[in-house]
Amino acid sequence: MEPKFTHLHLHTEYSLLDGLCALDRGEKHQSPLMERAQQQGQVALAITDHGNLFGAVHFYKAARKHGLKPILGCEIYVTPGSHREKVLVNGRQANHLVLLAENERGFANLIRLVSKAHLDGFYYKPRIDRALLAEHHEGLIALSACLKGEVAEAFMDGLDDKARMLAGEYAEIMGKDHFYLEVQDHGLAEQAPVNKKMAALARKLGLPLVATNDVHYLAPDHAEPHEMLLCLQTQAKWSEPDRMKYGSDQFYLKSEAEMRRLFGELPEAIENTWKIAERCNVELALGGQKNPHFPNYKCPDGLTHKQYLTKIAAEGVRKLYGVEDLEHPKDDREKTIAARFFHELGVIEKTGFLNYFLVVWDFIHAAKQRGIPVGPGRGSGAGSLIAYAVGITGIDPLRYGLIFERFLNPERVSPPDFDIDFCQARRGEVIEYVRKKYGADSVAQIVTYGTLGAKTLIRDIGRALEIPLPDCDRLAKMIPEVPGTTLMGAKKDSLDFANACKSEPFAREIMKYAPPLEDMPRQTGTHAAGVVIGERPLIELVPLTKDKDGNVISQWESGPLEEAGLLKMDFLGLKTLTVVREACENVKRTTGVEPDPDRLPLDDPAVYDLLRRADTVGCFQVESRGQMQMLVKLLPERFEDLIVEVALLRPGPIQGHMVHPYLRRRQGLEPVSYAHPALEPALAETLGVIVFQEQVIRVAM
Repeated sequence: MEPKFTHLHLHTEYSLLDGLCALDRGEKHQSPLMERAQQQGQVALAITDHGNLFGAVHFYKAARKHGLKPILGCEIYVTPGSHREKVLVNGRQANHLVLLAENERGFANLIRLVSKAHLDGFYYKPRIDRALLAEHHEGLIALSACLKGEVAEAFMDGLDDKARMLAGEYAEIMGKDHFYLEVQDHGLAEQAPVNKKMAALARKLGLPLVATNDVHYLAPDHAEPHEMLLCLQTQAKWSEPDRMKYGSDQFYLKSEAEMRRLFGELPEAIENTWKIAERCNVELALGGQKNPHFPNYKCPDGLTHKQYLTKIAAEGVRKLYGVEDLEHPKDDREKTIAARFFHELGVIEKTGFLNYFLVVWDFIHAAKQRGIPVGPGRGSGAGSLIAYAVGITGIDPLRYGLIFERFLNPERVSPPDFDIDFCQARRGEVIEYVRKKYGADSVAQIVTYGTLGAKTLIRDIGRALEIPLPDCDRLAKMIPEVPGTTLMGAKKDSLDFANACKSEPFAREIMKYAPPLEDMPRQTGTHAAGVVIGERPLIELVPLTKDKDGNVISQWESGPLEEAGLLKMDFLGLKTLTVVREACENVKRTTGVEPDPDRLPLDDPAVYDLLRRADTVGCFQVESRGQMQMLVKLLPERFEDLIVEVALLRPGPIQGHMVHPYLRRRQGLEPVSYAHPALEPALAETLGVIVFQEQVIRVAM
């Protein structure tokens, strides 16, 4: 293939409040960045976000989806001193250096370098030093970066000898064929003399030269929205003459023709971009099943995972159902239980999740042994007989007709996900148990990203433009209160908003900048419940950072973690469990008898009397205004009615217009009917209306 120019210095939206190249947008998961690259005929593309690998998996998947070769990298910060010393050298923050992963070993080293920069070297920015780079340079290609790179900065300071020394040091650390001197041309006055000196230095030291564009947005007309993004980052006013700005509108995804015109006198610098692209061949094992990194549960007595899970599950079946020998069931009831037991066990084994079940069982078992209240289970996991038998859940899937395949389907393997509630006051004890069991460096909480939503964006841009807050609030309130509503969607759905954007000068000014910035990540946070557990220290598997409280968290969200084969668990802290525990303790103090919440009758008439009166303030799941209104209409008389009542106020039945038909039929205002007689067995319990996902599955079967 003829050598093609390849962008090797590019900042996505994950260069927070600096990069404007969007990777994933809208319900159809379009990638404006990849689509633009495709239009230009690009065949490969690099990601080099500032000091992080937040977007690495998203970038990799988006590139593959669009037929582009992904090159994984980072523009890292390097301090001349020790990265552990929290000092500025010569009054300056750390310099830039672009690192690109050549292979899997290089990507592992990049993960380690970026993680150490965040965990040990954070001072204004996450920093490494040259000693750390030397220790973890294998499989990496380094570019000298922009004007904030050490070599370029020395040239601008008039210290040519220092520039030569620095280039020599990096070449010695990386190897001559792994360190490139970088030239850029964004029309800035400082760049032309630096580029000449870079080219001369490359010839003098025998180092390769590479041409890049410091891409921060997709097209020249995004330069002003990008400046607005910088205003949001620095909390500056647009009118401030000294606010942070890039000095030209040339930091965009330029075409090959544009780059060849800029560097016509340095053709080797263009050709080297392709040579580097050919050398960078990182393959991420995504999909969860390809390269699982789940922690390994060590079974007692030399038993295998299958043997031990079978043993504890069979013991549970004996206690719960009275089945003494699953291999030799005595009657039809026991045959049904045994068939379900061995079917689930076979699917769990086939899909490779025997170890997963044991890991989850272990920490739930440990919590219960310590007297920590644990919820009975929520979500599709309640459909597993094995989970019920070992005590992961407390709901009998046979009694309530729950389907195992909703949780784990051998035809469509995806990591199972138990949503587990723990007493809010003692949730931390369970996480600490997991840390001790698998090693503190193998456990971390999970990052989340706050984004620039439509209403917030209007107010933030208005603040930068010094538009009165009441005007901004008035405009923001015109956006419909529907989750996920975008600015363009609001213009279609809200006549007031559309008219304001046409007739109000301040609204037009805001909308001049807002659309390209919408949904961009603005800051990191910590997932309220998510914990990732690895088979070995996480720094060997996933990039890490710290949250504002100093806790170690992953740089990847839940989705990328699962795709990379790591175990992600939600340790949900539920206040209701804490309240129930305290109530039981109070009852014991006053009566001498401690009630067992798991053994309370489900048919107590006094309870249903309270429910029918909607006297449910403080009652989990049924205390919202919507649930109270539903209770007085549905008038539950048994536990199964309560299940339907709670399920009806979920998005599926509401959006499927199932609520009113069910209520009319229950109140006798409409006869119970079925679209076809064959549907009656699946829909009889809900009066011919589809309420549960299990019913959808049964109807499809």
